[in-house]
Amino acid sequence: MPHDADNHSHSLLPSDPELKVKALETVLVKQGLIDPAALDEIIDTYQNKIGPKNGATIVAKALLDKNFKDALIDDPMQILEQYGFLGRQGEHIKVVENTQKVHNIVVCTLCSCYPWPLLGIPPTWYKSDEYRSRVVREPRKCLSEFGVTLPKNIKVRVWDSTAEIRYLVLPMLPHEFKDFDEEQLVEIISRDAMIGTALIGSSA
Repeated sequence: MPHDADNHSHSLLPSDPELKVKALETVLVKQGLIDPAALDEIIDTYQNKIGPKNGATIVAKALLDKNFKDALIDDPMQILEQYGFLGRQGEHIKVVENTQKVHNIVVCTLCSCYPWPLLGIPPTWYKSDEYRSRVVREPRKCLSEFGVTLPKNIKVRVWDSTAEIRYLVLPMLPHEFKDFDEEQLVEIISRDAMIGTALIGSSA
């Protein structure tokens, strides 16, 4: 479900469930039952490497191959099935393309529906009440707080994920990366760019 707007501070304060998880983690670390460094490494692997690499692989190919892009937008489930990127939390995906006229950003206002098979573990801010409430009301301001400033002539469209459908943003390819091959592009396409809160090549 899209929301159009011309105008988000995402709170860095964790939600109540996340505070409980952090408290449990602290207790387990103090009791010597888990190694915090090993835990951080596991989380980093799933959050920033395994999941996002799947999405980045699809996006990179789409940016270099117009026929593939058209097929991906027209029937993403068929393409994702071919790559083996379907699964729990990824049963129904819609691909939304950024253009010179529209910038897309994804949220789940009711909970935290998210395409896990493509993007890995959702970031903390994506699940926060602050992000979920403000991105619909003032998406342009939210984007600026993520470091993304868009020209006023570009419309910001917010897509609200549900249990029935989740969204993947197909970001635009900046001119400075036009000569990159698919493998190089995969390395610079971030999770946040595929949510819509970053641009390709940014540090997000």
